[in-house]
Amino acid sequence: MLQCTAVTQVPYAEALLALATMEGGPEHPPDAVEPEEFVLCELGDHDESAEHAGHLWTADTPDDQDLWLLWSGTGAHRVHRLDMLRLCPAVLRELATRTVTTCAFFDHHPGPHSFSVTDPLGDLIAAHVHSEVRRLVAEDGAPGRPDTPGTLNGPGAPGRPDTPDVPDTDTP
Repeated sequence: MLQCTAVTQVPYAEALLALATMEGGPEHPPDAVEPEEFVLCELGDHDESAEHAGHLWTADTPDDQDLWLLWSGTGAHRVHRLDMLRLCPAVLRELATRTVTTCAFFDHHPGPHSFSVTDPLGDLIAAHVHSEVRRLVAEDGAPGRPDTPGTLNGPGAPGRPDTPDVPDTDTP
């Protein structure tokens, strides 16, 4: 299922208060949230009856509770709330690869678990980054190419002079 695309601005003062008073919160809450920060709903695509949800902070507590920003409505009718919610206990076990993936959402979240939600924008960005890396490595001037200044093998590399060792013909 595709990820929901709802976005909202984090209510800065309320988020600072929640971070400062929560058990297992950050030592310096202003470092954890920016005044003009926005969050994207992390849940799978859902209808208007379900609240949107964005994760704000992973608490350092033994009871696995995190701070979430939940909201509904739009424009002047948008309502926010901050809540400490337990993590979803669901896990996906891949027997063939022996991997276990936990759901990254809160307990009793609407819709599918996080391991069933895909983020097409994130996938596009990742694909673009990977193609740029491959392009940079393949083109001239990529690190490690034999004759590129500043690389391990090129002129100016450690242990190599900037000019070739050629006898000086102007000396007697």
